[in-house]
Amino acid sequence: MEQLKRIQSGIAGLDAILKGGLVAGASYIIQGHPGSGKTILAHQIAFNHVRNGGRVLVATLLAESHERLFQFLSTLSFFDKSKVGNEVQFISAFDTLDHEGLDEVVKLLRREIGRQQASVLVVDGLLNARIKANTQLDAKKFITELQGHAAFAGCTVLFLTSSPQEDGSPEHTMVDGIVELGEELYGSRSVRRIQLRKTRGSGALSGLHEYEIGDSGLVVYPRLESLYSLPSLPDSTDLSRINSGIANLDSLIGGGLPRSSVTLIMGPSGIGKTSLGLNFLAQSSVDEPGLHFGFYETPQRTRLKARAIGIDLQALEDSGAVHLIWQPTTEGLLDCLGARLLDAVREKRIKRLFIDSLGGMARTSTNSARLVEFFSALMNELRARGVTVFATWEMRDLFGSEINAPGPGLSGIVDNLVLMRFVELNSELKRLLSILKMRDSVYDPSLLEVIINDHGIDLNKAFKHAEAVLSGSAKPTSNA
Repeated sequence: MEQLKRIQSGIAGLDAILKGGLVAGASYIIQGHPGSGKTILAHQIAFNHVRNGGRVLVATLLAESHERLFQFLSTLSFFDKSKVGNEVQFISAFDTLDHEGLDEVVKLLRREIGRQQASVLVVDGLLNARIKANTQLDAKKFITELQGHAAFAGCTVLFLTSSPQEDGSPEHTMVDGIVELGEELYGSRSVRRIQLRKTRGSGALSGLHEYEIGDSGLVVYPRLESLYSLPSLPDSTDLSRINSGIANLDSLIGGGLPRSSVTLIMGPSGIGKTSLGLNFLAQSSVDEPGLHFGFYETPQRTRLKARAIGIDLQALEDSGAVHLIWQPTTEGLLDCLGARLLDAVREKRIKRLFIDSLGGMARTSTNSARLVEFFSALMNELRARGVTVFATWEMRDLFGSEINAPGPGLSGIVDNLVLMRFVELNSELKRLLSILKMRDSVYDPSLLEVIINDHGIDLNKAFKHAEAVLSGSAKPTSNA
């Protein structure tokens, strides 16, 4: 099968959605309401393109001056003033459009494409061209002729418009691709989304994808479950075990956690989930580094907590055996977190990963219905990269016989499932740990008491002579 030549946008997430970039010689409409980032996106593509040896012609059909445009673009890191007037040429076709009409605009742009040897043409102000057209046929003719001249010169065209058109509009029927930028409010949060509504002759990742606008321009985050619908690598065939950090636990699960497995610890706040995870992370080494990906506690508080149970996290960090990444739950995008995590795993060659917690990551989602698919894709990709994952999920109830599973279907994604509860027995509050599931592995299902002190964590079979333990209010058996 013949592959179409591509022009990379230089925006990693956008090129991933486009499955390699823009088709060379094709035409695209970039549409969205004012403030959605159309102009930034087009110029970011333009300046990235000239860095790769291309040439760009930017034609504006707007009354706004280029000086004002440069003033705004100069605040963004991709803007290179030295390229303006050389590899990136700007012309205003507003007066030509206003006084001479669409036909003359086409002639002007055709001449400039040839003169500048442009490989990308940006036409900003398609709405003005549509208004100037007497009929829909005139609008269609304008796009057709401009497309023809550009394609003959091997030039890719980006039409910008602030007036999203219907799918059957003349503009939509003529172009090869449509990129739509939008913004939605979720409570007081604003989330930007990008969608490829049309990609003629090319595959694409369909649906809505999140993006942000910052000092470097647009950053696009493809939906993780679409980007990794299949893991990027074959599953690991290594069935060896690794130390969980708690000797008693390893003896109950056949010698340790299966390598490249996912273990989820469920329990209420204060039960010791993070302490278990820090013990797991403390077994990291320079050859097999670990990563703490946390949400609720800053790195400094995490170090203090580790020190309280006998773990010198700072020394592990200094040696390069452990890395800490923290992100507050006040803001953020779910797919941004997924991308950030996978990038860190790749760059730092992570083999042990402690996510504290999945619930903190889930809080950033604006659509809870996709959480199972998101976490499934994330965990499958981590397994494929040979990462052993230890994650936590906070349960609401401190006591009670009812167990709130972490979302429908989520417990089925993990390989190993561990429950922690508070138990009242003989007027004392105790911590309980129970292994609910170990995929493809034998394990001891005993109810264990968790002892946490300044030397670490220990597990004891302390509930042999008690009943109704999982209810939270245990009582001694009659023969205790």
